[in-house]
Amino acid sequence: MEWDIILTLFGVFAFLLIIGVPISFSIGLASLATIMLSLPFDPAIAVIAQKMATGLDSFALLAIPFFILAGNIMNRGGIALRLINFAKVLGGRLPGPLAHCNVLANMMFGALSGSAVASAAAVGGVMSPMQKKEGYDPAFSAAVNITSCPTGLLIPPSNTLIVYSLISGGTSISALFLAGYLPGILMGFGLMVVAGIIAKRKGYGRPEKATCSEAFYRTLDALPSLALIVVIMGGIIAGIFTATEASAVAVVYTIGLSMIYGEMKLRDLPKVILDSAVTTSIVLLLIGTSMGMSWAMANADIPYMISDGLNSVSENPIIILLIINVILLIIGVFMDMTPALLIFTPIFLPLANQMGIDPVHFGIIMTFNLCIGICTPPVGSALFVGCSVGDVPIDKVLKPLLPFFAMLLFTLMMVTYIPEISLYLPRTILGYGG
Repeated sequence: MEWDIILTLFGVFAFLLIIGVPISFSIGLASLATIMLSLPFDPAIAVIAQKMATGLDSFALLAIPFFILAGNIMNRGGIALRLINFAKVLGGRLPGPLAHCNVLANMMFGALSGSAVASAAAVGGVMSPMQKKEGYDPAFSAAVNITSCPTGLLIPPSNTLIVYSLISGGTSISALFLAGYLPGILMGFGLMVVAGIIAKRKGYGRPEKATCSEAFYRTLDALPSLALIVVIMGGIIAGIFTATEASAVAVVYTIGLSMIYGEMKLRDLPKVILDSAVTTSIVLLLIGTSMGMSWAMANADIPYMISDGLNSVSENPIIILLIINVILLIIGVFMDMTPALLIFTPIFLPLANQMGIDPVHFGIIMTFNLCIGICTPPVGSALFVGCSVGDVPIDKVLKPLLPFFAMLLFTLMMVTYIPEISLYLPRTILGYGG
């Protein structure tokens, strides 16, 4: 093992991040500096370029720009408001009904859009004024919105799980999608329990019972939006189309639905497509440079070093999984979700395979961990957006977040140590036996 390679890789990466270099360039430059310790400059450049090109040469990656475009269309097409109205029907009878509505709407819109930030902005932007009017503490409302918006990163279709599938060497996307349902629902319902207890204790809102006609029309209005999940997952499971083809179907479906709702015009499409292209370029550049870093880490035997180090601490899978969870939670505090997944999957997945942990189950564990990370300072994107739309300073929302974080950690432990939560649906529906 070459310690100079390891120190160069992580030292240059940390230094570039500290001085404010964008993370994708930090990854690429750190990888180049590391490879130059073993190769001359010209071959090192060629290796980085080759690894980036090879990493992006994947049919499965086409799903990412299409799902991003579909999510942006939904954000502009009036779908969020219809899902919120439907969520009121589902959560209106519970104590603190608007808090439950916020969680349910984030679960549905996040799953459809595949973006926690878009969900926090769209749902929180509508819910925050309503909750404030009903006497909810704005910090509590922001905490509910911040912690519930990442549920859509587990509930498919999820770009995060597509990235994990690629970086893990081709883990079944269909199995990963199905595996995300129960953990995502468990995550959302756990947050609803905490929100309900706090709302009842502090007297936030009174349960509201929608009339039969209101419930019928709100449900009918939301069904076309919810049908997108049925179309995508039904088509994938039935073998009608792949996850990549499903992403294109999602774009066509959401364009048609937004036009029918009348919330978006054809003239709005170029702006939406441009925004989606910018977001896609950032994600794909991250993936490309991370492939170079993965090669540099493998060349330095870093995954084996970490595996040997953890095994020297304990050979008990329970202890090792706990250590991995702690490391990922710490990483999530300082690094955004996609780069963390790209960098640390090649490090931890070989160890998980060595312990006999199913790669689908491990993908859900990693995603769940990093979902918590985007809700925490100092780089939590969901935290910043949730505080912005809720008009609450970050320091005011930290204390209300604590009970929700406790529930997230509890559900994370359940998902980690009860593999059947993740694997039940893939095994039952797909006959998955990985």
